Amino acid sequence: MYRLWLIFAQTATVLLAIFFVVSTLRPELLPWKPRGEIVTVKEAAPIVETERPDSYSKAAEIAMPSVVNIFTRKEIKEEPAHPLLNDPMFRRFFGEQFESRTRRTSSLGSGVIVSPNGYILTNHHVVEAADEVEVALIDGRKAKASVIGSDPETDLAVLKIKLKELPAITFGQSQQVKVGDVVLAVGNPFGVGQSVTMGIVSAMSRSRVGINTFEDFIQIDAAINPGNSGGALTDTSGNLIGINTAIYSSSGGSLGIGFAIPIHVAKQIMEQIIQSGSVIRGWLGVSMQDMTQDLAESFGLDNLMGSLVASVLNDGPADKAGIKPGDIIIAVEGKPVKNSSEMLNRVAALSPNDTVTVTVIRNKQEKTIQVKVGVRPKQQ
Repeated sequence: MYRLWLIFAQTATVLLAIFFVVSTLRPELLPWKPRGEIVTVKEAAPIVETERPDSYSKAAEIAMPSVVNIFTRKEIKEEPAHPLLNDPMFRRFFGEQFESRTRRTSSLGSGVIVSPNGYILTNHHVVEAADEVEVALIDGRKAKASVIGSDPETDLAVLKIKLKELPAITFGQSQQVKVGDVVLAVGNPFGVGQSVTMGIVSAMSRSRVGINTFEDFIQIDAAINPGNSGGALTDTSGNLIGINTAIYSSSGGSLGIGFAIPIHVAKQIMEQIIQSGSVIRGWLGVSMQDMTQDLAESFGLDNLMGSLVASVLNDGPADKAGIKPGDIIIAVEGKPVKNSSEMLNRVAALSPNDTVTVTVIRNKQEKTIQVKVGVRPKQQ
């Protein structure tokens, strides 16, 4: 009996020892998984503080503090639906519920701090007709903003706030931007909070979109949504190259076609607004029309270059200089004109009261005319 018990004890000890070794070194050989099993996962090596080629976090870190959220409020007076409801005698009997009432509306957008002095660049439509404008910074500070001036024809506006230590953005070289360049759009879409989207430049000098009078857009596919208007378009170094303005969309959401005003254009407008409160442009007093193949054939021309003078304003600069309807303007100051949009931008850039040389084709003959540039009337 003692011998049997000793054999049993020794066998049990050996089996337990084998189980311990197998469960420790090769647990997958067991028919069951022990409870509390440690799961082995692969982990990436700790990130070294160097710039990653697939990340734009540095550019976002540089640009985001300079982009602000803009909140506007406007009071709208609602008149009674019928003139009789304005009659004091009528209201005397039927109560004051028919009196005109004031309704407050609010909207949101974005802006970019362009100067430590508190100047902010944004879109005209963001602050248009606003009774009150408030700016919120990414660091939590808020301030009332005053509208220094705006330009509806390029959809730009300049605000100013009174805060210290403002993080002004660095201006980039928008004239050197090329199709295919990676860009970042920073703003406050739908009011969810400051966000960054990434895309590429789809086209340059996009015009005749039907958004503004003067158009020279950078087209991008970075997502832009309501609330992004007035925000920053930056390069991969975080430098400002444009002001996000509009999207092409049938639903109100981003479809991958967005437009931004190049910063070299916005800078010129901004400087004029800060200096004088408005923008002064050159003007000839003509309405222009793009040349078509049919028009070119009717005038006996071999190409579609130039812009057709459709009408001339009486006593305007062009009328006084002798330009006539039917003339085809092919150059201004020796620089060729491709179409009416380019003609509009070229003339607007001229200084009023300067005398410039306009080259036209009249009766198949090229002719130069000296025109004294006027001041473009303010557009509503």
